[in-house]
Amino acid sequence: MLRDRAAVMRGSLLFLVCVLFMCVWDVTLACLIISEVNCDNPSHDTQEFVELYSEGTNPTSLDGYTLVFYNGNGDFAYRIIDLTGYQTDKRGYFLVGSSELTPCPAISLPPNSIQNGPDAIALYGPNWAPVLVNAHVSGVGLLDAVVYTSRKSAEGADGLASVLTPGSVPYVEDEKALEGDESIQRCWQSNNLWTFHTGPPTPGGVNHCPAPTPGLVWINEVDLGGTDKRGMVELHVGVAAGSFSVVLYDISTDLISTSVELSVKQTGIFTVSVDTSRWSVKQSVGLAVYKGPASNFLKDGPLSSQQPIDAFVLSYPTNMPSDNLTDMLIPGRKPVIVTEGLQTSGFSGSRCGVAEWTRDPGLFVKRPPSHGKPNNCSWFQSCPRNITSYTSGSGRSQPPFHSSEDFLISEINTDSPGSEEDEEFIELWHPYGSRMFLDFIWLVMINGQTGKIYYELELNEYYNDEDGFFLIGSAKVGADITIPANTIQNGPDAIALYRSESPPSKQNQAIPRDGLLDAIVYRARGSDKNTAELTEALTPGQRPLLEDINASPGDESLSRCGTDRFNLSAYRVSAPTPRKQNGCPPKPRITPALESVFINEVGRICAANQSAGRFFVELKGPPLVNLQGFVLIFVKKGNKELSVSLTSASMGKDGMYLVDNVFGADLSSVVLCFEASGSGVCDSDSLETYRYDFRDEEKLCETNRFDSASRCVSVTQNVSWIYSQATPHLPNLCPSPSFSTSLDLCIPSEEEDWKGNSGNCTRDDVVVVLEKLCNCGISALHLQGVNVSCESSIIHAHGPAASISDHQREQVNEILKTKALSCSAAREKQVHGGSSVGLQVGLVLIAVLLLGLGAAAFVYLYKRRRPADYLSMQMSEQPEMTLEL
Repeated sequence: MLRDRAAVMRGSLLFLVCVLFMCVWDVTLACLIISEVNCDNPSHDTQEFVELYSEGTNPTSLDGYTLVFYNGNGDFAYRIIDLTGYQTDKRGYFLVGSSELTPCPAISLPPNSIQNGPDAIALYGPNWAPVLVNAHVSGVGLLDAVVYTSRKSAEGADGLASVLTPGSVPYVEDEKALEGDESIQRCWQSNNLWTFHTGPPTPGGVNHCPAPTPGLVWINEVDLGGTDKRGMVELHVGVAAGSFSVVLYDISTDLISTSVELSVKQTGIFTVSVDTSRWSVKQSVGLAVYKGPASNFLKDGPLSSQQPIDAFVLSYPTNMPSDNLTDMLIPGRKPVIVTEGLQTSGFSGSRCGVAEWTRDPGLFVKRPPSHGKPNNCSWFQSCPRNITSYTSGSGRSQPPFHSSEDFLISEINTDSPGSEEDEEFIELWHPYGSRMFLDFIWLVMINGQTGKIYYELELNEYYNDEDGFFLIGSAKVGADITIPANTIQNGPDAIALYRSESPPSKQNQAIPRDGLLDAIVYRARGSDKNTAELTEALTPGQRPLLEDINASPGDESLSRCGTDRFNLSAYRVSAPTPRKQNGCPPKPRITPALESVFINEVGRICAANQSAGRFFVELKGPPLVNLQGFVLIFVKKGNKELSVSLTSASMGKDGMYLVDNVFGADLSSVVLCFEASGSGVCDSDSLETYRYDFRDEEKLCETNRFDSASRCVSVTQNVSWIYSQATPHLPNLCPSPSFSTSLDLCIPSEEEDWKGNSGNCTRDDVVVVLEKLCNCGISALHLQGVNVSCESSIIHAHGPAASISDHQREQVNEILKTKALSCSAAREKQVHGGSSVGLQVGLVLIAVLLLGLGAAAFVYLYKRRRPADYLSMQMSEQPEMTLEL
């Protein structure tokens, strides 16, 4: 009696929770999403567009919303569109695109305005922190985002994906997928899970989301209960393979209520009638499709241990199914909840999700039956999941996805003590050691005797914990997905992990190979026969592992102690450690050289009240080394200190470690010190290895221009600190020649306090002038390629000045245009002045030359006129010639 009363109370409570959930769902149903993107058209890119869609009461005001376009080369914003003052149309659509687009967009863009990838488009809500053009990518206030690449540039979007769509893979827009044009279109998969497809563009219309084809057979539509007391189950058969059985279970007893056999000789849609006349008003039902005749599933028989091909569970709130039934039929999924009795209103639902997996009631939507025709599905079924809600509690950024750094099989326990074997489990782990989505991940168990798959589980919508672990196993081990006890066979068998958009069992191979991420082939003592096919396909050249039940007095498992995929020698027999570090032999700790670990970035998490802002500190050093002995000390004004011990920390695979959420009011410096004893406390005898002193703390978060000070190294290996946008777990934004500006400045003394001491000027003098004019974060490192000289009251700066972004370069160029600092005018004056002096010198030389010629002529004529010698005159018989002067 007490048990029944408790069950009723539990059912009533669940009913209230469901009602409350429905109320909240009704209130929060309306949402705005990026539904379609066309970023690359044939020819001149005159049909580009971004389509938004709003589910709810339309037209919907877009006041406060903003679209931001990000460049994957540098992860900065290259275009920002404020949507305030606009609204969706009556059907919920809103277009931003080329002026030649049909239908005409609400906001027109010039041709070729949307970059082809690797890039991203993000939608921010009313409470977002404004991002400026050329500012770094931000996740604050993010509502939705599309990160995409192209066939020509498939790499380069990891930085954007880590902030905008953490744990997800950038979408590749394949320009060769269709003849003509194509676009990236959002399509509903299941529950609140969405995906993208490439299809013919549909601006301002319903997306083209083609229904998938079943690999074998699946439930396509259900029509159960109602006043006529008849039921119908519609199956979609993709492969003609003999007999199937449709089995209905009574939720209250987990016994078979009825079974119907269907023999098919061709593919297509088939309808099976079921009798619901005996159902109660508050009946709940489990529906499963098995391969084999109905004689294998007799009325009042127990829940079958055979894995169903597909399953569907419908439940009334006060008559919820048992964990045993859901674990067997829909492992890791939730049943469809109905609030009205099946006998009064019935339930009619259609499979509308485009996902190719099975055994998921979340694929179904309550719709009128279509009976042999394509399902009557509406395109929009639910708001996409909040892509920013899965940030780890520690605030660690999501790492980008790389195929070489995907999920691994970490530990398996296939044979636990006792006949029930209720402590079996399979532990998955991601090498990043942080939370990642398991979308498109499949776990497959393969029988070594037959070489066939006996259990297949898709993990879409799930994500691992903050330490990277995900557990599938019996209820007793507290798994993320519970499977019935004694499901995992003892060997010789195999467990394989795949990344695939469709079930691996659909591949035309007995043992699937496409998309294989990791595999382990194992055996029990005396069962090492018939494993050649498994090892050749999954772990070639290796002998199956032995889970030795005699290895320890209690239970044991096979634990991974290395990260090499498909390497069975990486496993050890140890005590089970679900969700914990594996019981591997201790490794020698790698102690880094003290100078190799340093403070790489100090950033501020900006808030409306800057005094309440928090700081983060990024350390850099050799990858994976431990930080035992290192301590971070935050010194406040007044010499108050806050110490953070790093004894138990280690560098990530990227060679970085982040300490965040540190209250930063009135900070004066951050000190990294080393204490050899490992006490976690630094004193006067400890070694200070690195220090950062706050110079202009007010610059951080000022008008949202800078929120980070980053360590940068010059060509001469001198260290400088540059103000920029924060880049945790990403390369620092340092001055780069890629964003250079040619300087040719003549700065008069009135522009600077420098007094004109010839030969005494430096780059710092030029920095002071430029920073005073643009307030854009210029430092001496920006001017390391600029030659500086001075004469009288003029500083002359000539050469390339580097910048951290296009935005900063444009700021410098703007200053050069508006301020009279160019040397061109002075040079012109010098040229003109030099020409006049040359002319004067030339005239003087000509005058001197003329005077010289005149003197020579005078002397010559004087001598000709002079009288001859008397003796000469007497002896000469020639007459004297008349001379004319």
